[in-house]
Amino acid sequence: MSRSLKKGPFTDPKLLKKIAKEKPGGKIIKTWSRDSVITPEMVGYAFGVHNGKEHITVSVVENMVGHRLGEFSPTRKFVRHGGRMQREQEQAAADVERKKSVEEKPEPEKK
Repeated sequence: MSRSLKKGPFTDPKLLKKIAKEKPGGKIIKTWSRDSVITPEMVGYAFGVHNGKEHITVSVVENMVGHRLGEFSPTRKFVRHGGRMQREQEQAAADVERKKSVEEKPEPEKK
């Protein structure tokens, strides 16, 4: 559910203080406030947004205004789908690719 228009967007006051001290393109500003909305004043800054384990660097550009910082710092690590069957398909695709590269290579001329 979205926030009331009467209240306005939430941005952590501590984060706004940190922005006021720094200049755009300076050092990374670390924050744990994933729920803070990106405002136009934040454009050009780099934030270290905490994902629960580490700080992921997020460089803010104009298109990000209105989104939240946490949207650009995923909290879950995707490994991949599939098991044995997926590995066999990947191996077959790699074999086909290897055959193509061998066929395309012209052999050097012998003198």
